[in-house]
Amino acid sequence: MARAAGRPRSFDRDTALANAMRVFWERGYEATSMADLTTAMGIASPSLYAAFGSKEQLFREAVALYDATVGAAVDRALVDEPTARDAVSAILYANTRTADADGPAGCMLVVAATNCTEANAPVRDLLAFRREEGRRALQARLDQAVRDGELPFGTDTAAIAGYYTAIVQGLSIRARDGASEAELTRTANLAMAAWNTVAAAARPTN
Repeated sequence: MARAAGRPRSFDRDTALANAMRVFWERGYEATSMADLTTAMGIASPSLYAAFGSKEQLFREAVALYDATVGAAVDRALVDEPTARDAVSAILYANTRTADADGPAGCMLVVAATNCTEANAPVRDLLAFRREEGRRALQARLDQAVRDGELPFGTDTAAIAGYYTAIVQGLSIRARDGASEAELTRTANLAMAAWNTVAAAARPTN
């Protein structure tokens, strides 16, 4: 006898995942309850577990969705902008817009799980890894700038990448604290005005 086909899903998985992403982004991983998720996603707990496996797995998919959508501006800047300076500028100003955009304030990779209990260390470590990936990608773009002659040979690209990564992450915290886009833009303006000074400070001394 042939097995009966499983009951088809009564919800759109992509829409449910997008709604879950927004909740995690707004409330953080630990502060988000299963009830929060099922309400936002419009599904019952059994359907959530059947479709996504667990809260942690759902969060991992939500992070991947964030990277592919909201976070894609960073990847585009690193590839599309003609100079490293232009790429850094595009990344900074993209992060100033998160305060007033149609979504929770701040970068999800910064605000969703900056501090977790040990039980949720895998989530904390996931976001730390993703943030470090972003810093490394920026450093790789700066390394390309050295090869292209935009920055002098021997420039400490890790230091520059670390500096501007710290600015970007600070913008996210300020956005979450309620800073306006205009306030964040002023910070980005100052950071970009310091480009030549930062690059000079990172040059080799001999």
